[in-house]
Amino acid sequence: MADNRSFQNKSFSSLEGFLKELSKKNGFKTFVSVLLSIILGLFIGFLILLISNPRTAFPAFGGILAGSFGDPKSILVGIGDMLYYATPIILTGLSVGFAFKTGLFNIGASGQFMVAQFTTLMVAFYGGSLGAFQWVFAILAGVLAGAFWGFIPGFFKAVFNVNEVITSILFNYIGMYFTNMLIRGNSTIFDTHRHETFKISKQAFLPKFGLDKIFSGSRIDIGILIAILVAVLIYIILNKTKFGFELKGVGFNRYASRYAGINEKKSIILSMTIAGALAGLGGALKMIAPGAHYVGNTLSAEEILAAEGFNGIPVALLGLSNPIGIIFSGLFITHIQRGGFFVQSIVMIEIIDIITAIIIYFSAFALVFRIFIAKIIKKKKFDAEAALANEDSEEVDIIPLHKEDEEARNG
Repeated sequence: MADNRSFQNKSFSSLEGFLKELSKKNGFKTFVSVLLSIILGLFIGFLILLISNPRTAFPAFGGILAGSFGDPKSILVGIGDMLYYATPIILTGLSVGFAFKTGLFNIGASGQFMVAQFTTLMVAFYGGSLGAFQWVFAILAGVLAGAFWGFIPGFFKAVFNVNEVITSILFNYIGMYFTNMLIRGNSTIFDTHRHETFKISKQAFLPKFGLDKIFSGSRIDIGILIAILVAVLIYIILNKTKFGFELKGVGFNRYASRYAGINEKKSIILSMTIAGALAGLGGALKMIAPGAHYVGNTLSAEEILAAEGFNGIPVALLGLSNPIGIIFSGLFITHIQRGGFFVQSIVMIEIIDIITAIIIYFSAFALVFRIFIAKIIKKKKFDAEAALANEDSEEVDIIPLHKEDEEARNG
């Protein structure tokens, strides 16, 4: 009986310790919350497919889940193309996520993306004298342009306390119309008959560094490697440096940060400038990617904001603004989108867009799920402690009487 009780106490003690440790693991709660949001989004998406066309619902849904692995050419081609298409939205996701971490909402990534495309395009067309380093300078031009376009909302926020959401939205459209005007007015780079830019020289393209040998037949280039390295760098800056601590501190409470000696205006401007530079890098990499035979499709006759800028918002939300999580969320969203592209022959393309939008929508609830999971873990921990306390209260301790006490009782 005693051994059994000891075993039960040990079990409760282990469970208690396990739950205590589990409740401290933010990574676990983050992973489960994101997983729940994805599963819920996919489930509702499947219901929509089932309602719209029951006959093709199952194969279409299977194709969407297969994603890039369902490429009719080969799996390697599908993976390579997924990495290619994921590169710009990973970087715009980093742009939005970085601003989130510092207490700002950079909804202007689309404008920063397009302005960077324009400057990158100029270097790609007119920087032939740069030789083998033309693509490097083209990227730097895009990063600087995106940084400048992010600096403006940051300046208005820091100096005049103008909400960055308003200014960044306005500068989205200013950037779009301004770049479209400049490109269309230049007949040496823009084909008015095809409503797109002419081809750029191959030396301005991003190198592939052998990735095309691994993923033969795909559009992959080193852009994905650059995006991953930048994400790791942003993670280190935010979590391992004094500079990142100051930026996040201003985001939590700019007045307390000022009291602590941090220049909050400088931090706000730098945060938006860095966010703009990240979105600009995404625009630059897309503009000089070898897979883009005609550069500037997003700067065509249609007055449309770059979708990559807005896709960065759900990527950041799904990744909970964690730079490493944003890599995986960007890959996942691209994976689903590629799957929808492959099955559009058996289902309307609008349905694919709806499903993708639902998954993206539920990604916004990842934080809600995280709070819910934390409450569940806390409740289970409390139940385990209560059960252990009840088990201890059932034990009756028998205290032996001293010899004198026993004689007094018998006397």
